[in-house]
Amino acid sequence: MFETARYEASRRVRGTAVLAIALSLYVAFIVWYFTVLEGVDYDQMLESMPPALMDAFGIETMATIEGFLGSQIYNFVWLLALGLYFAYTAGGLIAKDVERERMDLLLSLPVSRSRLLAEKVASLLLPLVALNVVVGAVTYVLVLAIGETIDPTHLALVHLLSIPYLLVCAAIGVVCSVLVDRTAIAERAAIGLVFALFLVESVVGGASDFEWIQYISPTYYYEPTPILIDGTYDLADTGILLALFVVLLLVSQLLFRRRDI
Repeated sequence: MFETARYEASRRVRGTAVLAIALSLYVAFIVWYFTVLEGVDYDQMLESMPPALMDAFGIETMATIEGFLGSQIYNFVWLLALGLYFAYTAGGLIAKDVERERMDLLLSLPVSRSRLLAEKVASLLLPLVALNVVVGAVTYVLVLAIGETIDPTHLALVHLLSIPYLLVCAAIGVVCSVLVDRTAIAERAAIGLVFALFLVESVVGGASDFEWIQYISPTYYYEPTPILIDGTYDLADTGILLALFVVLLLVSQLLFRRRDI
């Protein structure tokens, strides 16, 4: 059982390791840069920034290590960059095999289309979990290394609660992957949708006349900075993200079952 999931996950080990190292190096740079900016008047600097930009990157304060990490890492890398990464990766799960004419061979095996799709999606759990564990541990150690303190529970929650959000981003890519035959089109469509939803919540949603539109964006339901600073989060938001992931996965399975390969 789960042969497809194990095979697909094994192919992601090298890429996951490279990405974990790259993100760890970026975290190291950000933590070091925080020490370089010691003594800077953050309040004056933030006053000169456009409110839309502050909302987009979740900037509440940069005078503490929690606020600095929230704005420089978690609202930029985790929300946007990793969201785009998982959407892009999931965009090729089905479309790549269809384009390379390998899907007929896979479907000739004694496995249903729904299970095949589910196992391919399950393979994304390897990079998703590994990146959160490795980068979270590296961040905590580096913060302690510069003489600062950070609540380990808050840091763990930031990474744990990011999983439903990233799953939704991946599910968006899966839907794109079952709709088209060209890998490049599916990947670009997934990236475009996730980026557009990010802008909807962070930019358009800030306007009073269009405040309602932010509720359609998954980024509305995951805010890393408040979690990191004071542990503020809403489990209902996490439940909404998990429900949305399940719905998108079921929709993609339905589309895949009806699709003519």
